[in-house]
Amino acid sequence: MTDTPTLHDQHGRYPRAETADDFRHNLAVVQARIAAACQRAGRDPAGVRLLPVSKTIDEARIRQAYAAGCRFLGENKVQEAHHKWEAMQDLADLHWSVIGHLQTNKAKLVARFASEFQALDSLRLAETLDRRLQLEGRQLDVFVQVNTSGEDSKYGLPPADVPGFIAGLPRFPCLRVRGLMTLALFSDDAARVRACFVRLRELRDRLRQQAPDGIGLDELSMGMSGDFEIAIEEGATVVRVGQAIFGARAVPDSHYWPVGTR
Repeated sequence: MTDTPTLHDQHGRYPRAETADDFRHNLAVVQARIAAACQRAGRDPAGVRLLPVSKTIDEARIRQAYAAGCRFLGENKVQEAHHKWEAMQDLADLHWSVIGHLQTNKAKLVARFASEFQALDSLRLAETLDRRLQLEGRQLDVFVQVNTSGEDSKYGLPPADVPGFIAGLPRFPCLRVRGLMTLALFSDDAARVRACFVRLRELRDRLRQQAPDGIGLDELSMGMSGDFEIAIEEGATVVRVGQAIFGARAVPDSHYWPVGTR
């Protein structure tokens, strides 16, 4: 499986979806890619959840994606996600996953509307989220973000810090820990990208043997439009796919990718 390429930053590769039929077509293409990757890995496609990522996408096009069957959407920026949630509350079964870095002062927004948060990387944030969730009378599915690439530009815990972090999470009863999340290297070197995914899977497998009661580590959220097939081959259970569903954004992937110093 080492010959699966990455498809990073092929700007314009994906046509812009405008209608529900466009979205149905793009979703079918992505699901076929998921199924093919699962076949190579000897996995059941039912074990991989597709999370469409709607960052920068306007309400009208999100409603077309909804008409095509999307019921769970990922957003990087909590304020953008909260605004969309407020605007589309008539779609009662549309759920939101916040997948980008969160400052503690924005935790109250996530606690108010999100069904899932995939970028938990500090106990201070966990405590703030838990307190806010208690006030809202809600619980929240969370993933612990791990920096598997070692890049200073990326958020997430170093792998060595994850065991101690996981051990501290049972004291936050409103957080339902589901698994781990990572961003791989943004690279055309498929072997280096794959190594990030392998690192997360192996870490999860070690941690699962000693996870505290109530801490679930079944899920691995890894892989995006350019590399999700490699992620699936290495065990991803959630893939976060934006451009392959919604179409190319106004600027290339590299504009959104974390670079430089945080």
